[in-house]
Amino acid sequence: MAVMQMSMVEAVRNGLDVMMTRDPRVIVFGEDVGYFGGVFRCTQGLQQKHGKLRCFDTPISESGIVGAAIGMAAYGLRPCVEIQFADYMYPAYDQITQEASRIRYRSNGDFTCPLVIRMPTGGGIFGGETHSQSPEALFTHVSGLKTVIPSNPQDAKGLLIAAIEDPDPVIVLEPKRLYHGPFDGHHEREAMSWKGHPLGEVPEGHYHVPLGHAAIRREGGDLTILTYGTMVHVALAAVEEQGIDAEVIDLRSLIPLDLETIEASVRKTGRCVVAHEATLTSGFGAELAARVQETCFYHLEAPVGRVAGWDVPYPHAQEWFYFPGPERVGRALREAMEA
Repeated sequence: MAVMQMSMVEAVRNGLDVMMTRDPRVIVFGEDVGYFGGVFRCTQGLQQKHGKLRCFDTPISESGIVGAAIGMAAYGLRPCVEIQFADYMYPAYDQITQEASRIRYRSNGDFTCPLVIRMPTGGGIFGGETHSQSPEALFTHVSGLKTVIPSNPQDAKGLLIAAIEDPDPVIVLEPKRLYHGPFDGHHEREAMSWKGHPLGEVPEGHYHVPLGHAAIRREGGDLTILTYGTMVHVALAAVEEQGIDAEVIDLRSLIPLDLETIEASVRKTGRCVVAHEATLTSGFGAELAARVQETCFYHLEAPVGRVAGWDVPYPHAQEWFYFPGPERVGRALREAMEA
């Protein structure tokens, strides 16, 4: 299969285009996603190509967007809606958790909800506390929802296609810091660019990355790092700077979770550090640490370490200090190795 150089924005757009061309049931809508092409341009050109009935703008009503999409999905369509920022999803949280996630169970399997909700997540644009949150744990706690977070353009397209083809609701969280790149995890501020530099090779046409399958981004024998999204690149940078033979696992899919890959790695290395951008307390890292402790306890040589954002409202002016960078991850790696 031929490949193309794409940024993550371009990969998301291409994935939507592929599925809209392939399946007439796929409908794309949300705030500013039609004529304007979305605030991050992830849907640019889709309305012009597929028409205003297939890609259209909505009022500023997240509850209305998701509520309408649930009805469409139950009827047999495959809506893929955009919440402009993950921070804006709270008015729709009732629809997501009380309706979309429960349709299959409530109807005894008579109805499903093949709905995809895309949301830009995390910081990187100095958007402050209402444009920079990482709320993945709020979705992983809800039975009936699936949650994925890509770390590169190829996975962004493949996971999105898999999510659209899935019969149940899937939350797709897209890290804003990875939208345009380049981003190597070392010098974060200098790495941000909005000029659209390509991030990676993306296969043309239709393919999918199966939900529930993690990827080993770096093999190692001394320690396992469990992470996802932007923090995959930070973890790789930290490993390089510290010179530790760590295995870096990109979860890609939080729910369903690839426990087999996690357990095999931790049992091999005997040490584990979890890293994510969201706040520490009740973050998804707590679930990962608990799972590792339950299934790999007798293989552990040190306590499971966690590196995360501060337990404070998202700081605007101190955004780049809030992010767990290579230095903070590296400190956790050293502590695990010395324990």
